[in-house]
Formats: sequence, structure tokens, C-alpha cells
Amino acid sequence: MAGGNWTRVEEFILMSFSSLPTEIQLLLFLTFLIIYLVTLMGNTLIILVTLADPMLHSPMYFFLRNLSFMEIGFNLVIVPKMLGTLLAWDTTISFLGCATQMYFFFFFGVAECFLLATMAYDRYVAICSPLHYPVIMNQRTRAKLAVASWLPGFPVATVQTTWLFSFPFCGTNKVNHFFCDSPPVLRLVCADTALFEIYAIVGTILVVMTPCLLILCSYTRIAAAILKIPSAKGKHKAFSTCSSHLLVVSLFYVSSSLTYFRPKSNNSPESKKLLSLSYTVVTPMLNPIIYSLRNNEVKNALGRTFHKALGLRNCIP
Repeated sequence: MAGGNWTRVEEFILMSFSSLPTEIQLLLFLTFLIIYLVTLMGNTLIILVTLADPMLHSPMYFFLRNLSFMEIGFNLVIVPKMLGTLLAWDTTISFLGCATQMYFFFFFGVAECFLLATMAYDRYVAICSPLHYPVIMNQRTRAKLAVASWLPGFPVATVQTTWLFSFPFCGTNKVNHFFCDSPPVLRLVCADTALFEIYAIVGTILVVMTPCLLILCSYTRIAAAILKIPSAKGKHKAFSTCSSHLLVVSLFYVSSSLTYFRPKSNNSPESKKLLSLSYTVVTPMLNPIIYSLRNNEVKNALGRTFHKALGLRNCIP
């Protein structure tokens, strides 16, 4: 395209679910609005309860609080604009707005990958070294681990977003997605993107597989430790402390892997949109539900918090 003429793109049009009938789009809007509100309320409640209840000041709930912060951020970046496109308020997004949305999508996505690995390590220490757990996972260590989980998002998001938006765009400005994800925006570039695509593939594999391998290593050790416990009750108690995390990890990795690692021949834009909904909209809503319904400590803390809020004196034992 050297020496070619093109108009500088100043805004993009998010196609979202425009191919669907208006009635279906309205139904999707109401559904996603409910999910969005439940997500914000659920994760905010987790943050407030783990801060307010002294029984939930352990490292596990410190990392859970960080996860809830990430899920709220993830939702705020994606869902409000998507809801607007479903009602056709404004399907356009500025060049800077698209770049900003993509930046924070990468940032929160990468940070969540590494935080899930950190949470797996926390469970490994708790189960395999229970006597040393308070010493190993002291306040300073958990703070360092949290920072180490958040930090990788910055360089990955900065390099990928800056590089992609430095390319020239020409022709159509229609992004066939409900948010500014890298693959649909990359299709609008009128330049040689081979090197960028290699970087994106290698970077995605490293970002996804490195935490995944750490999680597998942690749970391999955890499984070996649980099998050595003589009583069935002891095994069940040990497994129950990490079952919620395992379920959250499975939801996140299965949905994101199906989205980004499927063969292109099986990866139509519409199917990718549906898969993207699972980890951008549905999973952030399910995480607080999973941790509250499958965790007696959280359920009891919620009960105590509501009793206090209602001015009752009887606390749940």
C-alpha cells in the first residue's frame, strides 16, 4: 500500500448483533443488562464482605477481592458500549475509544490469567504446607503476588494495542464484533501484518499457557497431597477449599481457548461473538456466585453482614 491513498479512520462502527432481528436484539439487551447489574452487585458485594468481615482476611479472600476488582473492570470496559449498540443508541466508537477499550481488555484479561495462577499457588501452600501457611503467605508476600499478577497486563496491552493502532486503516471501518478485539480490528488494516500476527499468536500462547502450566503444577501437587490424607472426610474438606477456584479456572480457560485457539475454518465471526460472551459477560457474573454458593465461610460472612446491616445482634456462629 506504499504510496496508496486512504482516508484516515477517525471512528469505527461496532456491528455487534446487528444481523439479528430487532426483537432479538431487545431481548439480548434486557438479558445482558440483568447480567451486567448482577455482575457489578455480586463482585462489589464480595469486595465489601471480604473487607468488612474479619473472618475473611486470609490470603485466599485477599486474592478473591482482587479477582472481583478485575471482573468489575472487565465488565465496565466491554458491556456498557455493547448495551448501547444493541439499542442502536450509538454503534460508533472513536479511534481513541476503540484503542482504549482494546488496551484495557488485554490488561484485565492478562492480569486475570496470572491472578488465577497466584490463587492456585495460594491453595497449594494452604493444603501442602498448612502449618507454614500463615508465615509463607504473610501480608508482604500476598501483596507482592498481587502486584506480580497485575503487572504483566501493562506491557502486553501497551505493545499489542500501540502496534496494532499504528497501522494504516482503509476501506470499511466496520468492526464485526461487539467490542474492539484484536482479530476483527486487524482485518481492517491495509498493510502487511505478518510480523504482528506472529507476535500476537506467540504472545497469546505465552500469556495463556504460562499461568496454565503454573496452575497445573500447583494442582498436581495438591492432588498428590490430598491422596495421602487417610480419611475420606479429610480428603473432602481439603478438596472443597479449592473446588471453587478449579471451577472458575475451568470456565475462564475453556471459553477463552475455544475463542482464540480454534482453527480459522471453524471460527466464523458469529460463533466467535457467542464464545466471547462467555468470558466477557457470563463468567464475571458466575465467579461471585460460585464463591458464595460453594463456600460456607463466604455464605456465613454474608449472613453476618446482612444481620449487622439490619441491626440484628444474633450473629451466625
